[in-house]
Amino acid sequence: MKQLSQIYLLLLLVTMLNGCSTIGYYSQAVTGHLSLMMSGEPVGEVLSDSTTPQELRERLALAQQARDFAEQRLALPVGGAFRDYVRLDRPWVVVNLVAVAEFSLEPHRWCYPVLGCQAYRGYFSLEDARAEEKQFLTNGFDTFIGGVTAYSTLGWFDDPLHTGFTQLAEDRMVALMFHELAHRVVYIADDTAFNESFATAVELEGLRLWLLERGKPGQFDEALERLDRRNQTLALVEDFSARLEALYARQDRLPDDQLRHRKAAIFKDLALAYQELTADWPEPGPFGPAPVSLNNANLALFRQYNQHVPAFRQMLRDAEYDFPDFYQAVEALSEKPEPQRSDYLAALSERFEEDL
Repeated sequence: MKQLSQIYLLLLLVTMLNGCSTIGYYSQAVTGHLSLMMSGEPVGEVLSDSTTPQELRERLALAQQARDFAEQRLALPVGGAFRDYVRLDRPWVVVNLVAVAEFSLEPHRWCYPVLGCQAYRGYFSLEDARAEEKQFLTNGFDTFIGGVTAYSTLGWFDDPLHTGFTQLAEDRMVALMFHELAHRVVYIADDTAFNESFATAVELEGLRLWLLERGKPGQFDEALERLDRRNQTLALVEDFSARLEALYARQDRLPDDQLRHRKAAIFKDLALAYQELTADWPEPGPFGPAPVSLNNANLALFRQYNQHVPAFRQMLRDAEYDFPDFYQAVEALSEKPEPQRSDYLAALSERFEEDL
């Protein structure tokens, strides 16, 4: 009955929207999500099926343990999430399109009911994403299309496990589950940095406790090393973003050809700096293996994530790792105006020090 009511909700959403392009986009979103939901098999049935590969069986059993841990130890609102499993024929569940004007680092924003405005547009079909990308390319925008391993419906639906989860390493699968469940706790329309930083903080601290309980605390060092490499990349991106913003601020005084030439030179230097930064890393950096080709869209998307992670980890530390109290404090903070939120989080970040 719940699934039927969800279908009605999705169909009602589409009929309330105006415009052919809008209806077309939401129709593919509804069709894609319904297909995902309807393709799910109860995890228990997959586990009891003698034809299920042993590696998948182990992953699903581990996922159910992580699901229980998320509910009992992390106080996350698990609900009916991750009770079903979907076999996908691709490594991603959706792809996101990002589009940014040629001489800007401010992404185009699409606005959605409930979710507010976001700097990306999600598609279940790569062809559909490329079709809309062509429209932006025609107008001179920089674009990027990237695969997304998982997404959260914020508790509106019972999100399933799928191949995107189970093909990850064990610790990364568990961390991703904690991350997506955290989005059910609090969500602010139009504040991606707040939402993603909070979910990443829950992911990290949840993984730390999970590994500690399983007698593998040393594995958490690997997660922190990945975070550190991401932060090094972010620092590099911020440096080059400042150079680009200074250039773009002169677009009323410089001809377009000169702007393009200088822009290309900055991105070439960034690609070389990224290659040097990641040369000795044990795995590719956030932009993938070097050499890379980057543009405004890559940078605009990357800059939105993780900037407040230390602040939320400090909030949890201040709450003495009482997750319900932590969530209550985060919800109270989410109700404050954006400038107050940012100032408070910046102050918390300054207090945070990694302590293993």
